[in-house]
Amino acid sequence: MSRRATLLFAALALAWGVPYLLIKVAGEELPPSTLVLARTALAALLLLPLALARGQVRPVLARWRPVLAYAVVEIVVPWLFLARAEQTLPSSTTGLLIAAVPLVAVVVALVSGRAERLGVRGWLGLAAGTAGVAALVGLDVRGSDLGAVAELGVVVVGYAVGPAVLARWLGDVNGLGVVAVSVTMAALVYVPVVLLGPGLPAAWPSGRVVLSVVVLAVVCTAAAFLLLFALVGELGPVRALSVVYVNPLVAVVAGAALLGERVTAWTVAGFALVLAGSVLVTRRTRAAGSPPPVPARRTVTP
Repeated sequence: MSRRATLLFAALALAWGVPYLLIKVAGEELPPSTLVLARTALAALLLLPLALARGQVRPVLARWRPVLAYAVVEIVVPWLFLARAEQTLPSSTTGLLIAAVPLVAVVVALVSGRAERLGVRGWLGLAAGTAGVAALVGLDVRGSDLGAVAELGVVVVGYAVGPAVLARWLGDVNGLGVVAVSVTMAALVYVPVVLLGPGLPAAWPSGRVVLSVVVLAVVCTAAAFLLLFALVGELGPVRALSVVYVNPLVAVVAGAALLGERVTAWTVAGFALVLAGSVLVTRRTRAAGSPPPVPARRTVTP
């Protein structure tokens, strides 16, 4: 791996690993829907002009129905439930449970009939990942937090279905255009939700909350997307997306170092099992000499 690729990989791992910490901090003062509106609106202000300048919006709008479906399952619903769940769950536990997305994505593909056979290694991976989630939920989460775990289940399913929507209906559309239009749609959805619900904050949030929202939108959404495309250019799509296996570790370290969240033996064991399971189920067996498969694109960060 070149020095440029190494730097891009590290930057993307950080950008996709710290959102859980930032959501936790911002949620101290902002209702979940307000937080999602602030994040999506700012990201849209950054990405939409760039996509328009490159002529990548009109082709996306021509397929507005699947783009809207993608925005709903990948942003509108998951980001709200993620912010709600983090009102009770530690950010580190949230990051670890979100690591189950590759496992659920495989199940979604199996149910939809769009996946190749898993084989022994794949089924072992599903078993290991399920055991890891069970260890985290059953042994590292308080009973009073099970409602938040259920909300994270909605997030995980949404994140797993989103790439399936991309692969089936939007595989030939430019990724920048898709993400720019998606976050814009999400922001427009949340304008009336916020105005008719909690309303805008009566007072300006504290500096740490404002900083958290800005970093979420600028670094963890807009910049992360551009970093991903640069990394794909350096390493190719398969190797580049291996960064998703590092994100939970970043989330745990950030939560422990900056928020004082505890890391137990079950946290470590659960993370190891989920990570091993995700690696096993996403590794595909292929004939000698054939190219590796290209995974469905992930165009929105956690």
